[in-house]
Amino acid sequence: MAAIIFLLSMAAGVATSQPSPPPSGNCHIPAIYNFGDSNSDTGGIAAAFYPPGPPCGETFFKRPVGRASDGRLIIDFIAEKLGLLYLSAYLDSIKANYTHGANFATGGATIKRVNESWFANGVSPFSLDVQVEHFNQFKDRTTYLYNQAKEESQRSNLPKPDDFMKAIYTIDIGQNDIAYAFRTLGVEASRAAIPDIVNQFTSCVQQLYGKGARVFWIHNTGPIGCLPVIYAKNLDPPPDSLDEVGCAKNQNAIAIEFNKQLRAKVIQLRSDLPKAILIYVDIYAAKYELISNAKDLGFKQWFTICCGYHDVDEDVYCGNRGKINGSDVFADSCKDPTKVISWDGVHYSDAANNWIATKITKGLFSDPSLSITELCPKHVSIM
Repeated sequence: MAAIIFLLSMAAGVATSQPSPPPSGNCHIPAIYNFGDSNSDTGGIAAAFYPPGPPCGETFFKRPVGRASDGRLIIDFIAEKLGLLYLSAYLDSIKANYTHGANFATGGATIKRVNESWFANGVSPFSLDVQVEHFNQFKDRTTYLYNQAKEESQRSNLPKPDDFMKAIYTIDIGQNDIAYAFRTLGVEASRAAIPDIVNQFTSCVQQLYGKGARVFWIHNTGPIGCLPVIYAKNLDPPPDSLDEVGCAKNQNAIAIEFNKQLRAKVIQLRSDLPKAILIYVDIYAAKYELISNAKDLGFKQWFTICCGYHDVDEDVYCGNRGKINGSDVFADSCKDPTKVISWDGVHYSDAANNWIATKITKGLFSDPSLSITELCPKHVSIM
């Protein structure tokens, strides 16, 4: 964070499930500010620690670009839908262009701070509250620099101050909180942790609202029990532990409970933040539909992993060397990543992210059912 701050300094009622609809027709949305974990991290954790190597990025960018995929993430497709540039990660100061927003997401991030580290368990130190604080500093500093600039060239990579209130604030986080609860508490005890996690999420949304955010696009968490890495390690599962697709019931049940409580908070926030538009996006349903119909949609079986080797006892992660059954292996890409849903056993492929993004940006999995291009702020002044 210090590096980007330095560069910036050198750049001169009753709740309802349906909010009031925005004006009809498409809106001009000038920017996206994104918060989340590896599902939407476009290079933050790579800039802070170690960047992923080949074959990540091979399908679209043709090189590793800090994304846990062979290509684009859902947030990239959302930006494309709005006609915006790919979002620069806030922590990546080398290629930063913030005229169309910024991405504060980092791989391994949680909503609630946890007592683990990136090096031990892959948990990001940049939890959601820290990401919101990064945004607060970013907004204050870039606004000051923009207003102090004497020439237009000094504003070339800075956001326009008025655009903060017109932007969409996308949030995709929660999967790692559930994974942490599984790891430290066990599956059933994880339920008790959900209210605190969701309350922390709510607090962060309220803070963003206080800084002028007016349009929120909030993803729930996906079907964790359908991650191929879990399937690979679930040898000889107990009877009735898997659903009809083959996903782990108990883990998906916790994800569903988290999503239920998250949606209730979103409904409450619609009443508490009357000038905001809050869209609840059912990523779980979108991903589960894709997984359930993988073959019909032109993909291989949903548990196919393109890059990496995983079994009950051993893991060789994408782009790494290791041993499987005593043999040296390199976890390289599969022959055709466009035919698989899972890139590395945890994260989705470019093709799968494209399918999901196409559905959700049309409003097919949203409450209310609005296209992302229809989200116009109700007001233009802070309460």
